[in-house]
Amino acid sequence: MTFPDHIRTFLREEKWTFAKTMQEWPHEYLVRERVDAVLFEAMVNHIREHGFEGRFYSKPITYFAEGGIIYWTMGAPIPDTIIINRCKEEESYENRLKNGTLPKETIPNKNKQNKTVDSTATRITSPASSLRSGQEPRHGQP
Repeated sequence: MTFPDHIRTFLREEKWTFAKTMQEWPHEYLVRERVDAVLFEAMVNHIREHGFEGRFYSKPITYFAEGGIIYWTMGAPIPDTIIINRCKEEESYENRLKNGTLPKETIPNKNKQNKTVDSTATRITSPASSLRSGQEPRHGQP
C-alpha cells in the first residue's frame, strides 16, 4: 500500500521542520495547526490503517514506510494528534538497533524521572534530568 496521490502531494509540498532538539534522532515533523487539517488527518488515518507496528525502545509505534522514508505519530487519539514525524529509513530505531548505531538517549518516563538508555539498549539507569531548560518539547522518536 502506498500513500494516495492527494496525501503524497500534501507531504511533498508542505514545509517540514527539522527537530533540532533531538539531533541524536534526525527527523522532521509537521504540526496540525500549521497545515491543512483535513489532509493532516487523512495522513494520520493512512499511517494508522496501513502502517506496521514497530518500536522505539519499549514504546510501540505505528510506522508507515514509503520511498525510503518512515512516517509516524505518537499514538494519541486522532483528534488529539498534533504532530506527524518522518525520518530516513536508515535513521529508524529498528535499523539503528540492528546496525549497532543507537545513541545514548534520555527518555522521560511516566514517573517524571529520566532514564538514560545506553547504545546497546540493554541497560537503563536513572540519572539527574539531562533536559536543558528552554528546550522545545520533544516531538517524537523514529
